[in-house]
Amino acid sequence: MNDTRPPLNVLFLCTHNSARSILAEALLNSMGQGRFKAFSAGSSPRDHQQPHPLGLQVLAQAGIPTDGLRSKSWDEFAAPGAPHMDLIITVCDNAAGEVCPFWPGHPATAHWGYADPSAGDGPAADKLEAFRKTLHAIRQRLELLVNLPDDKLAAAALQSTARGLPAQ
Repeated sequence: MNDTRPPLNVLFLCTHNSARSILAEALLNSMGQGRFKAFSAGSSPRDHQQPHPLGLQVLAQAGIPTDGLRSKSWDEFAAPGAPHMDLIITVCDNAAGEVCPFWPGHPATAHWGYADPSAGDGPAADKLEAFRKTLHAIRQRLELLVNLPDDKLAAAALQSTARGLPAQ
């Protein structure tokens, strides 16, 4: 990207905005080198929803800043005055199947499904490992995204580019 072009705004969506979408937001903001600005939201976050503590723990252990991360509704990004999104990526299958709000500017969309690392009632060590694996899987796909040449990130190409990035 040339220096005069603003960063691409990417919104990661999941149902509750507490685990996968939060991980993706923090990772892309850390990895994006100023070319990307990541946000996350949920279709139906619970009342007083907070980012999952194990998600924050694996991010911190990976050296990824967690300042400012919070769970929020996708309505925040469909409201007047919200940042314009260039790319919207659902990271859970529930959010992918929901009727999304109208996004101004018709951003590119993609679905990158990941299993919910917070699901189940297993031991804490197993859940922590699930969060690490999810973080690693999201990082692999984001590595591909952030290293794309500028022509693949142009508005006309972004839709097919984002949908074509392979899961590892």
